[in-house]
Amino acid sequence: MIEQFREGDELYVWRLDRLGRSLKNIIDLVLSLNDKGIIIKGITDGVDTSTMNGRLFLNIMASLSEYERELIRERTNAGLQSARARGRLGGRPKGYTKETISKLLLLRNIYKDVTKGPEEICKPLGLSRATFYRYAKILDRHTDEEIKKMAVKK
Repeated sequence: MIEQFREGDELYVWRLDRLGRSLKNIIDLVLSLNDKGIIIKGITDGVDTSTMNGRLFLNIMASLSEYERELIRERTNAGLQSARARGRLGGRPKGYTKETISKLLLLRNIYKDVTKGPEEICKPLGLSRATFYRYAKILDRHTDEEIKKMAVKK
């Protein structure tokens, strides 16, 4: 898009922070576009780089936008640290539910039977074909005792 601009064109952006990832990136882009004679106008924040006041406002808004992003990052990290201090961990559970373990153990007895195809095994257990093959890999790599130890620890 930037390569298509000509002198006198106007670039409309919803908000100034949509123009770049960081304050430096936004300012570099604005200076580059200004050198080419392109005007930037912000719809919601009233930026207009064709005026001196607009350029001042652009710099102030860009700084405030970066400050806001940093605040959000700091608050998010503080919340994660607080949760960890209370023993909460984010992300997926590090193991399988009791229901999954029981399906794996039941599947061990069935899936070695070469007379049954994957569809015949999946339906009674309520498994998709992809889950069946994922479980089959687990069964090939682990013993029943190892599988029992994979249960989610609470």
